[in-house]
Amino acid sequence: MKKAYLVLSDGRSFEGLSFGYEGESSGEVVFNTSITGYQELLTDPSYHGQIVVMTYPHIGNYGCNAEDVESDRPQVAGFVVRSYCEHPSNWRSRETLANYLVRNKIVAGTDFDTRTIVKYIRDNGAQPALLIVADAMPADAFERAKGLPSMNGLDLVMRVTCENIHKIPPSPPLEKGGRQLSSPFVNGGRQLSSPFVNGGRQLSPPFVKGGRGGFAVILYDFGVKRNIIRMLQKRGCDVTVIPAATTAADVLKMKPDGVVLSNGPGDPAAVTYAIENIKKLLGKVPIFGICLGHQLLALALGGKTYKLKFGHRGGNQPVKNLKTGKVEITSQNHGFAVDDGKGRGVSGQWTVTSGSFCPLSPVPCPLFEITHINLNDNTVEGIAAPKLKAFSVQYHPEASPGPHDSNYLFDEFIKLL
Repeated sequence: MKKAYLVLSDGRSFEGLSFGYEGESSGEVVFNTSITGYQELLTDPSYHGQIVVMTYPHIGNYGCNAEDVESDRPQVAGFVVRSYCEHPSNWRSRETLANYLVRNKIVAGTDFDTRTIVKYIRDNGAQPALLIVADAMPADAFERAKGLPSMNGLDLVMRVTCENIHKIPPSPPLEKGGRQLSSPFVNGGRQLSSPFVNGGRQLSPPFVKGGRGGFAVILYDFGVKRNIIRMLQKRGCDVTVIPAATTAADVLKMKPDGVVLSNGPGDPAAVTYAIENIKKLLGKVPIFGICLGHQLLALALGGKTYKLKFGHRGGNQPVKNLKTGKVEITSQNHGFAVDDGKGRGVSGQWTVTSGSFCPLSPVPCPLFEITHINLNDNTVEGIAAPKLKAFSVQYHPEASPGPHDSNYLFDEFIKLL
């Protein structure tokens, strides 16, 4: 194995060994606390432009397969672990993690002191970095790392959104007991047709006759995870996935029953075209925002967002539902958060100040209420504007990977349609 070097923009560096593609990559270095789900994590478009450090030490032990992916390819800029497992053991494994990363040209390193790296990020914040595979540290590595752009102000959505509008049918209806009436597989499990369109971006499993149409849902693709689509399909929705810059006028022409704002990468404040389109949809159609979609909804409602020091990434984030008092263990992946309007801590209700967008009444007005909070740091995790039939959460109710405590939010959305 060649040596690998993680060089941070503030001048700190760490050394390990390469186990992925031999090259160089750059991105914002962040950490994730999940124990499993590394393949879903690697293919989550929300990680586009980031070098991910895993806190769990043993990675790669169950290999990789063609099913546990959330987009058509790995999205991370780089991957750093403590101990890579060269010999996976799992009946679903089709290749090693190393082979998967090499095949997709993802730079990765093992034998790094990830505990020290994570503590450093917690103390000093997520920041741009280089991940370099070389026999020796390049002489100009620190200077080049210092010149890397910050995540602040970056619109990465246009790098991961789909190119064309495409429709996805609902899942087939279920017989008593939950068995599907029809199956997309024949001849021992081979698919009837290819599930790939638009240059290789997977949409959903293809279903044969037996599917029943339901609510017409428009899904803004800001970097959508496949499991969001599956969750809507399972609830009988006819999903139309649209590019991130699709205008509100074009959306309304489709006469949807509801609109979902997906997850995605980058700074939400930089995605100005999406914010403007959401403003024009408010009050005209029910809206459900997830992760980046949550932040964009808040901005469209007149709120503000800010960058967290090191973000929330992992499958064990505790969130309290302020309406029910229940605590959900959630899957999260974000570096920005919604400001509550009073010093960024939770205050119960956001009041829009003069000059902010308010579709219902003159400003100032109480435009949205805070519905969920993070129990680790009291940051805003959910908002709702009941009069506009709009709500959102900062975390991932579709999980993949992670706990399923928050699946009910998709049912709440269906109730609004």
